[in-house]
This record gives sequence, C-alpha cells and structure tokens, in this order.
Amino acid sequence: MKFNQARLRQLHKALVPIMVLPLLLTLTTGTLFQFAVAGERADDFLWLLALHRGKFGQVNLEYVYPILNALGLLTLIVTGFLIWLQSPSRSRKKPQ
Repeated sequence: MKFNQARLRQLHKALVPIMVLPLLLTLTTGTLFQFAVAGERADDFLWLLALHRGKFGQVNLEYVYPILNALGLLTLIVTGFLIWLQSPSRSRKKPQ
C-alpha cells in the first residue's frame, strides 16, 4: 500500500515538537522515580510520580495524559516506519 510521502512527513514533522516535551517529561520522571525507589527514598519523591502520571499542580490530566502520550508516540512510530519503508534503499555500488 502506497501512502502519500509528503503528507506522512508533514504529519510526522508537525507532531514531533508537540510530543517531545511530554515524552521527555515522562522518561525523566519515570527514571528518576525508579532511582528513588532503588535508593529506598520513594516516599520523598512522590511528586515525581505525580508529574509522571500527568498531575501538574492544579491541572490534573491523569486520565488523558497517558492516552495522549501513547497515541502521539504510536503515531510517530507508525509515520516514521512508513516513511522509512517508502524511502529508496541506499545500497552500495559494487566495485568493478
């Protein structure tokens, strides 16, 4: 199945700046909280877990933040994979 290469790239390019901050936040807070758990100090760092789940002070996105994060990442993976599949192969020329 052939997809419109320009539209795929456009969608991918538009979604990357939107998704980079939530994904970096999820990655860093999750990793740092695991370090806190490993150091047996998890109770001191529950605020990291709250951020990881999508609770940003008065703004509570705990129910939609993981879903939006997952859908955004899934879209980036699918569009990136389809772009990669449609790109011409760059095989090396054999020396004569």
